[in-house]
Amino acid sequence: MTTSTPEKKAIRVVVWGENRHEQINEVVRGIYPDGMHNTIAGGIRRLLGDEVTVTTRVLDDPEHGMTEELLAETDVLLWWGHTAHEEVTDEVVDRIQKHVLEGMGIIVLHSGHHSRIFRRLMGTTCSLRWRNDNDGEFVWTVAPRHPIAEGVPQPLIIPGQEMYGEFFDIPEPDELIFISSFSGGEVFRSGITYNRGYGKVFYFSPGDEIFPVYHQPDVQRVIANGVKWAHSERARESYLVTPMYIPGEFDRPVLPSPDGLVDYYTRELIAPREDAE
Repeated sequence: MTTSTPEKKAIRVVVWGENRHEQINEVVRGIYPDGMHNTIAGGIRRLLGDEVTVTTRVLDDPEHGMTEELLAETDVLLWWGHTAHEEVTDEVVDRIQKHVLEGMGIIVLHSGHHSRIFRRLMGTTCSLRWRNDNDGEFVWTVAPRHPIAEGVPQPLIIPGQEMYGEFFDIPEPDELIFISSFSGGEVFRSGITYNRGYGKVFYFSPGDEIFPVYHQPDVQRVIANGVKWAHSERARESYLVTPMYIPGEFDRPVLPSPDGLVDYYTRELIAPREDAE
């Protein structure tokens, strides 16, 4: 007798790009003729193959591409923004935050540190020092056994890049994976993770638009590893509703309803109201 194992579902990935520099800057358009978002998406597809399905969205799509229907079907969202952070609406920021709290993973890249969604998730300004003069960046792995660091050289060398330096105004990371150093003596926490609700957050700083950073195989490896790490097998569930508990039933959350108490997960009635007819 043979038993079959359930087919593993592909990780559903959406790469979001602001896609403004590519439209107005010839240098950026020359490096990323199909847009940074498509280069990032291509690297994920190349490295993870059938493990993923990858689609892209951009700022100028309706609802910035971040519809409720899309986010409900997204396992991991990647976010790159720079000049138009404030154009992202409150409604979309609220919507993305809700899905992260309910279990969607999110990877924020480079200047996305100042995106509205990252600032919302961090609760701080997320400001930093910077200098854009084609500096070399050495990305040092400080957590070599972390799955995001798997297969990443020590150090990962980026020949030309914008300098990001401390102080980086973020909460204490749950995990510090990479620290970068630059020729001016600056250092930066360039690879960090957080848990927010049921969702995982990974921030990775390399990737300024005027340098071909996202074409580098080692950078693509970090991002692909981040996708696998940020994906959760846990079924999406509400995080914003606070359940109550019946005395003695410590592991059975319930919710009040007009008809009585209902099971938190199934919404089945388990204790009708005493005054119900």
